Amino acid sequence: MSETLTTPQFAGSVGVPVLEVDDLHVEFRTTYGTVSAVNGITYSVNKGETLAILGESGSGKSVSVQAVMGILDTPPGFITSGSIRFHGEDILKMSSHKQRILRGPGIAMVFQDALSSLNPVFSVGHQIGEMHRAHQGASRREAKAKAIELMERVGIPAARERVNDYPHQFSGGMRQRVMIAMALALDPEILIADEPTTALDVTVQAQIMELLSDLQADTGMGLILITHDLGVVNEVADRVAVMYAGKIVESGTIDEVFTSPTHPYTAGLMSSVPQAESKGTRLNPITGQPPNLAAIPAGCSFHPRCPHARVGSAAAPGRDCAVEVPDLREVRPGRKSGCHYSEELYGE
Repeated sequence: MSETLTTPQFAGSVGVPVLEVDDLHVEFRTTYGTVSAVNGITYSVNKGETLAILGESGSGKSVSVQAVMGILDTPPGFITSGSIRFHGEDILKMSSHKQRILRGPGIAMVFQDALSSLNPVFSVGHQIGEMHRAHQGASRREAKAKAIELMERVGIPAARERVNDYPHQFSGGMRQRVMIAMALALDPEILIADEPTTALDVTVQAQIMELLSDLQADTGMGLILITHDLGVVNEVADRVAVMYAGKIVESGTIDEVFTSPTHPYTAGLMSSVPQAESKGTRLNPITGQPPNLAAIPAGCSFHPRCPHARVGSAAAPGRDCAVEVPDLREVRPGRKSGCHYSEELYGE
């Protein structure tokens, strides 16, 4: 008989964010050297809020949320410093048992590749209902009824007839709905969606994002959206954190960051997006490639690709982009940027 996991109580304090990540560092120790995947990121998520974490592939987005979920492969991945607080209590200081029972009712995750994440030898109903059996001691009959209810909740047609079907019998969009149903099984306070629309066509992408927004409105959960799709971010996010080389280089409300970026990397991302009013003109992509996280450049990690970089005699005193690492600091009320010359860029 499987162990029943009793959900712990996290009362928290009034006004304290549901989730707080503070100065988190994650590294991978490989035979080829140490890879610094996450280099001191800090953010928080409130009840009912959507935070989008944006950046190119390899910027550390997925690794950072895997650390939050406690699903890093160790070894080679290690959290070397920082804290992850849920209702003010540091998850990293919890026992492994308490961390385990937090996953589901506290924090849940939707992975980007549903076909790989779902077990091909169990029906979708079994996999959805297993959350209730493990955490609440539900019987098989009760778990199946919950699975049907959740499948209907996420918009899977004929849920009662399809509850015994296997993952390969569903389309990509329907498999993603199954993953969302599994994540929502215990009504989590924080849902992490890691590239939830990857490999889906545009229409299905819109359906999935609309579903997440509707579910968030119904439950009041906080949502962390990991993506590199600027269009998706613009539609659903309240705040955005832009990552580059394992660091957050800019953060703020979605409207402010998208309309007046204060970091050259964010500005480069914005200028890379096709605009309807610029039909027929060439895009202005960011030149070069993201850095090797096993050998991150000195100074500002973006300076080799930055059109605004000032090095040597061209730099302001004490602000050589190739030497001095810029702090993530508040440059406007509610806006943070990790560039030596953010105020100038904002003025432009």
